[in-house]
Amino acid sequence: MTFSSKDPPVVLEGSPGTFSRIANVDALRAVALLLILLVNVAFFASGYPFHLVPDPAHDSWSDHAVGWLVELLLAMKAYLLFAFLFGYSFTLQLDSAARRGVAIAPRFRRRMVGLFVLGILHAVLLFQGDILTTYALLGLVLLAMRRVRVGTALRVAVLLTGVIGFLLALAATSGTQLVTDPAAALAAGQRSTEALQGGIGSVIAEHVRQLPAMVGTLLVQGPLALSAFLFGYAAGRRRLLTDVVGNRQLLRRVQRVGYPIGLAGAVVFASGGGSANLTGLTVGLLTAPLLAAAYAASLLEFFETDRGRRVVAVLAPAGRMSLSNYLGQSLLCVLVFTGVGLGLAGTVAPAVVLLIAVAIYAVQVAASAAWMTRFRYGPAEWLLRAWTEQRWPRLRSADHT
Repeated sequence: MTFSSKDPPVVLEGSPGTFSRIANVDALRAVALLLILLVNVAFFASGYPFHLVPDPAHDSWSDHAVGWLVELLLAMKAYLLFAFLFGYSFTLQLDSAARRGVAIAPRFRRRMVGLFVLGILHAVLLFQGDILTTYALLGLVLLAMRRVRVGTALRVAVLLTGVIGFLLALAATSGTQLVTDPAAALAAGQRSTEALQGGIGSVIAEHVRQLPAMVGTLLVQGPLALSAFLFGYAAGRRRLLTDVVGNRQLLRRVQRVGYPIGLAGAVVFASGGGSANLTGLTVGLLTAPLLAAAYAASLLEFFETDRGRRVVAVLAPAGRMSLSNYLGQSLLCVLVFTGVGLGLAGTVAPAVVLLIAVAIYAVQVAASAAWMTRFRYGPAEWLLRAWTEQRWPRLRSADHT
């Protein structure tokens, strides 16, 4: 399916009868933010996860159970959901540019440059596990593929996942170990934790030290993120998220396939040591997209119910300023866990770490609702838009000028 003026029009916020459907997408993005925070918070709370070993200070069965559940339900699924929505939003930008008669390529390239710069600053100052730089680079690939048919996009997405899965399986069968010296990894985890407990200079130095290792991780995550981009692109071209009722049968099929296969793969992944074990990682990589898709399908159906609409009303503002909230999560985690703020790194049990993450998210949801009643964009979204458009867009909403 090629992009043309005959494609059905995109649903615009504020159009009659369509606001709730756009809000559903924002709410889905807000849920993805929560899932990402629940995964990432462990890397703020301790230096050991970056070295793929558990923190020996938290070695009880309950600590292991919490980590296992996060690996089972969230790891490798959260960022795929967010990446899917990035690809979906790209189709909205294509349609917006076409309606206004402007060239998409120069604007989108500027946007990706701005996103890359934000990602570099984020990685150095706040969180070396940044995903924005990867999204910025892969966004240029997505731009180059903007005229491909839906079928082609889906085939490339499946091929990317399959190739990465094959390479990881090959490495696993050859006996490759991700943690070759557990004692050295534990010592490195201790050093990283002590660095996080230090001041701003110590924290930044630790982030910079870990960047090469994170580049290696993104060699796996990057192709999977591009695959999710392409699935989101295909969903956007088919208007999947703006016609939940019309696509209910498809969403039900996604759930019937995604939950049993995705959860089975997640059990192998979590029980096999998560990202530290290549066999489990391979199985998780191949099945995580199915489980992430099942999550999205279930949420979209739930959002169409009376209770779901109330949830959407609460969550949608956070999704509208998702970039600001993603960066804000890291800032708040730095203030809570590192020596820049409360210095809790290495001292908090995994269950309490998750409760802190939920509290941070609740603060963000409330703050987002208050912000979006007064302003048109989140602060990071406004800066990125200003760079993209090469002008200062109006920030305050019409009711607060």
